[in-house]
Amino acid sequence: MLPTPTSTRSFRTLPTESVPFHPRIFGRRGAVAAEHYLAPMAGIDILKQGGTAVDAAIAATLVEGVVNPQMHTIGGEIPILIAAPGEAGVVCINGNTVAPAAATPEAFLRRGLDQIPPEGPLAAGVPGALGALVEASRRYGRLSFADVSAPALDLARNGFPVHAGLLRQHKFGIVDNAERFRGEWHGSAALYLPEGRVPAEGDIIRNPALADMLAFLAAEERRAGGTRLDGLGAVFDAFYKGDVAREIADFVAARGGLLTRDDLARFTVPVERAVSIRYAGVDLYKCGPWTQGPALLQTLSILKNFDLAALGHNSPAYIHLVVEAMKLAFADREQFYGDPDHVEVPVETLLSDAYGQLRAGLVADRADLALRPGDPRTGGALLPPAERLGGASWGPGTVHVDAMDREGFTAAFTPSGAWIKSAEVVPALGFPLGVRLSNCRVGPARHPNVIAPFKRPRTTISPSLACKDGKPWLAFGSMGGDQQDQWQLQFFLNRVVFDMPLQAAIEAPKFSSEHFPALFHPHDFYLNRLRIETSIGRDTLDGLAARGHEIDPAPPWTEGYLCGTERNLETGVLEAGSDPRGTKSEVFPAFALAY
Repeated sequence: MLPTPTSTRSFRTLPTESVPFHPRIFGRRGAVAAEHYLAPMAGIDILKQGGTAVDAAIAATLVEGVVNPQMHTIGGEIPILIAAPGEAGVVCINGNTVAPAAATPEAFLRRGLDQIPPEGPLAAGVPGALGALVEASRRYGRLSFADVSAPALDLARNGFPVHAGLLRQHKFGIVDNAERFRGEWHGSAALYLPEGRVPAEGDIIRNPALADMLAFLAAEERRAGGTRLDGLGAVFDAFYKGDVAREIADFVAARGGLLTRDDLARFTVPVERAVSIRYAGVDLYKCGPWTQGPALLQTLSILKNFDLAALGHNSPAYIHLVVEAMKLAFADREQFYGDPDHVEVPVETLLSDAYGQLRAGLVADRADLALRPGDPRTGGALLPPAERLGGASWGPGTVHVDAMDREGFTAAFTPSGAWIKSAEVVPALGFPLGVRLSNCRVGPARHPNVIAPFKRPRTTISPSLACKDGKPWLAFGSMGGDQQDQWQLQFFLNRVVFDMPLQAAIEAPKFSSEHFPALFHPHDFYLNRLRIETSIGRDTLDGLAARGHEIDPAPPWTEGYLCGTERNLETGVLEAGSDPRGTKSEVFPAFALAY
């Protein structure tokens, strides 16, 4: 007979708000965060093979393009931020699409279109994703294309289990697009409706055409001989000038699109210096104004003029201030941002302390009901109303990948576009083409994002990378269209101002404004609408309503979708974090691994 216990062990219970839903993930050699669990697994495997964090991010991105095709495929785009040991600052690799030579406003107006359609071949530009991955590998990788593409090739060839997001993600998944696949897009139906039916969760989907294309690129790499760089050059040429380009051009021509082999052959990948500001001793880097990224930096420039910590985390006063600052910065996004090779964007002025201070003076105690771009040309606080340029909500059709290694390589990739909802799968290649040109306008002519030959559309996809004392500290990003940089801003403030650990900063309740025109077709907006998770608390919701915000209550765990990695600059320990929100909204939740 067992003795009766004379005492019981007591366990200390932590406050609920300090216990994250996902555990904190630590490692010493490498950390990878992404949207599907198979992607960070691939990245960790690549690190174990001797690859850099950039190699790992490339492998994870290619996997995402296989298993999350409702959010990204290799026919889309990728802005990339990289910090490398021995290099000052952060490099931006511009993996955006490029408009065809025939893409003029007149080309669309002749077809009776006053906006570029959000689906189909007329919105297709040159796919930038593959070129950006090759350029990242060329500069900061160690392994071959065959090495980093092997996990994706295996999943495409041998199959992967269908998950809830691929099936049921609103507007983007197989279920919502099945009838269109059956009726119009037979290449998509052949791939995603095996035996003519919607697959069940857990069924295996294979993509033999994509596997063949990846194998063909790897074979061209081997056939080139010579150095690793020679092989990567052969991969690039095979895609943009060889058989893959021919398949793309023939497919588009047969469907009345504008993209040609000449457009593909002239494609290059710009490598740029990232733009940045310093906030609270941290240098935050973003891609240039062909993305919405500088709007996050502009918001921080405004917020520099306030004591956020004194307001209290997610208090009504704090959220009101952050929202009003975002509204001002995103009004400038609509007014000024575009492809710097085609329009003059006053980035230095927009990010300056003086301009931020001027814009901060416009923040009032109540929510402002107007779209108020500034006038950086004259130093004026507001652009005259006659000169101001002024959306439907867009789902989270993007993935994000972060990677760090112990050497100091740090990568933030935001792959997006070429969703299976946007265009038919090219049967010979296993992926659709992106439709990012629909972000562009047909008019007015003075709009910074009006369509033009060889122009890159401005885009929502926007990775982030932060440094302390010149050393890479954080890499983070999210899916979510126009909300991406709003959620990333809140994560950054959670981490930097309120000293939340990485995972807690990701999971904290979030909000987003729809006050400004969406970058996506049809560019709708809803002045003063603030979508906010109800888990923020009734007192905060009531306080915001009292300040004049139109509250759009969101269920808990529906605003955010972040992932990120962090380096402890004293110990070298790496941390990876991911957002559990997708579990609650039928979007696949992010995952993070470290070792």
